[in-house]
Amino acid sequence: MAKKAVFIVRNDYPSIMYDLLKQTFEVSSWNFAEGALSRSQLIENVKGKFGLICYTPNIIDKEVIDAAGSDLKVVSTVSVGHEHLDLKELKSRGIKVGYTPDVLTEAVAEHAVGLLLATSRRIVEGQHLMLKSGWNSKTWTPTWMCGYGLNLSTVGIVGCGRIGLSIIKKLKAFNPCHIYYSSRTEKPKVNELGAVLKPIDFIMKESDFIIVSLSLSVETKGVISKERISSMKKNAVIVNIGRGGLIDENALIEALESKRIGGAGLDVFDKEPLPADSPLLKLDNVVATPHIASATYECRTAMAELAALNVIAVFNGQRMPAEL
Repeated sequence: MAKKAVFIVRNDYPSIMYDLLKQTFEVSSWNFAEGALSRSQLIENVKGKFGLICYTPNIIDKEVIDAAGSDLKVVSTVSVGHEHLDLKELKSRGIKVGYTPDVLTEAVAEHAVGLLLATSRRIVEGQHLMLKSGWNSKTWTPTWMCGYGLNLSTVGIVGCGRIGLSIIKKLKAFNPCHIYYSSRTEKPKVNELGAVLKPIDFIMKESDFIIVSLSLSVETKGVISKERISSMKKNAVIVNIGRGGLIDENALIEALESKRIGGAGLDVFDKEPLPADSPLLKLDNVVATPHIASATYECRTAMAELAALNVIAVFNGQRMPAEL
């Protein structure tokens, strides 16, 4: 009997994904060296497939699902974010949907803390000065290149799931005076670390450092609004490792350009890749990274493995390791 077929949207994931799937399926993948998979190419390649492994640039909607036909039984995204998936349409047809949570928690939390420190302590700005020979006896003053430290500060976490909890654990070592977090419900594990549940408006107004760690949804889009940015302290630093759409980017740019707030550490943006002419890239008080919070070898290998195991579980009639 012919093997069921699985299509992977790119051929450069860690090899464990392909090794696992090839034990059970006929596997095909897009040669990413030829360029990113287009929508029309996705529609063509998904036809008749039992499983599809995708990631956030691939919009999986009714058109794609229709093209796949009744053979499609599972979609597994190599991501935690799932705004690119039409979950209602997929589930209405009995198609199982997997994602890759947990395995990237520590990597993303590390990156959040790294962005916070790089921005607040002006690390990238300092390197740029050195590369331009800006460090000399004439430029130095007692307050030259001073930033703000975490010790005895107030930190706010907007959205406190797995990643938010890990961020708080890491920040505790820096001895902040207060840690606040927002959530739909009280989190006992977070409270045990000394953090206190507060409304977002309170966090935005009172915090020296704000880390946005929410998933993007209809409810959370634009949650860091112009009004909330306006309420931030003048020295406050905001870090976003959630999704670009969580923050009113134009309002943030305005606040940063006018030095209304201290700075921003950003790994995610409204439009990705971030255009080279973005005002964010011209500002000294911004540290921007290209959506690489989960970019450790260990994390990316674990994500590839979990995405494959989700598909294999459906084939075997078992519960998926990580189902949406």
